[in-house]
This record gives sequence, structure tokens and C-alpha cells, in this order.
Amino acid sequence: MEKLKNYRPTDKEPFMNDRQKEYFRVKLLAWKDEILKESKLTLQALQEENVNHPDLADRASSETDRAIELRARDRQRKLIAKIDAALQRIEDNTYGYCEETGEPISLKRLEARPIATLSVEAQERHEKREKVYRDE
Repeated sequence: MEKLKNYRPTDKEPFMNDRQKEYFRVKLLAWKDEILKESKLTLQALQEENVNHPDLADRASSETDRAIELRARDRQRKLIAKIDAALQRIEDNTYGYCEETGEPISLKRLEARPIATLSVEAQERHEKREKVYRDE
């Protein structure tokens, strides 16, 4: 971990070398850990919250807040599954390569979205296809 403190992957080194894989593995694990900590705090807050509001408006507001928080946690649960899948791809040496074309995903994209499975071009094609089907 200490070796990676000031390290940033660059295009000047071989793509997905051991150092890059370790960098992204550490980044993914830290992200997962942060999500899990936030989830524990949310659960504690929800359990401690007094849900017996005498005022109907207060109760409705509280229930709305609770529903929003639970939806956010559900999205994060799905994100953890994607992080775990990315960690598995690192283990089987497929991380960083587009699932559609097999070409390397840019380091810039992986830095911004370490769970990416498609190159920018493939993602754009995918989104255009989705839009076409959605519009029909």
C-alpha cells in the first residue's frame, strides 16, 4: 500500500502490469470499505431513530426520508456486487479490457470508474442501442 501512495498509472508503462492491477485492487477495496462503513452508519441511524411521530406530517416526512435512504443503500449494495466483480476480473487477468471488444479500457476511464467493463466507445454504442429500444 505504501508503495502505491503516490503512484498513478500511466500510458507509458505496459497496460495492466502488476503495479496497475494492485493500484486498482487497492482503490476498489477502499471504495468497498467506505460503502460498507456508510451502510453500517445508516443502519444504526435508522434503528436509533424514533419512528413514533405524533404528527402525521412528521411521520410522512420521516418515512419518505427512510425510503430515500433505503433506496440509496440498495444502489450501493448493487455497486458492491460490481466492485466484487471487478476484483474478480483483476484476479483472472481480464480487468481493464472491454467485455465487448477485448481492447484495453483507457486508464482515464478506469480511474474515473474503476468498475467499468466497456470502453468509452463500446459504452456509447450500448447507450445508443438502449435509447433506441427505449424510444420504440
